[in-house]
Amino acid sequence: MNPSAHDRIEKQVEIKGSVDRVWKALTDFREFGEWFRVALENPFVVGGETRGRILYPGYEHLVFEVEVAAITPKTYFAFRWHPYAIDSAVDYSKESPTLVEFHLEPKSDGVLLRVVESGFDAIPANRRDEAFRMNSKGWEIQMTNIREFVLHARG
Repeated sequence: MNPSAHDRIEKQVEIKGSVDRVWKALTDFREFGEWFRVALENPFVVGGETRGRILYPGYEHLVFEVEVAAITPKTYFAFRWHPYAIDSAVDYSKESPTLVEFHLEPKSDGVLLRVVESGFDAIPANRRDEAFRMNSKGWEIQMTNIREFVLHARG
């Protein structure tokens, strides 16, 4: 089965900063929490779960929960999650999660950060389109958030 045109979201942003700085903003759970607006309880560890309360206005009743799939220092970070899981009355654990991948590529004046979220074809049809649309918009916002965070971060 070939994936549909709406199986994956791809966004990218150029960030003025070193690979080390962007990597820290992406994978240090405290820094990730600042720009992503989530109060994470524990670090990202391959095979482990990281969770925390969402701080984004209107979504504070939700818990952010991911399973870390891979960490290749300074180049690749990936996790699985249930996209746009906003109804606290629904058990999303029965659904297949999507895979969120971050790729870092050094550039002469900074870093190209690319995010790819794939696996939407496996989301139940009754919520697939909305999850895709909302996450597509969300990743645009988050790419701006991490760029601004790195631009104004110390260290």
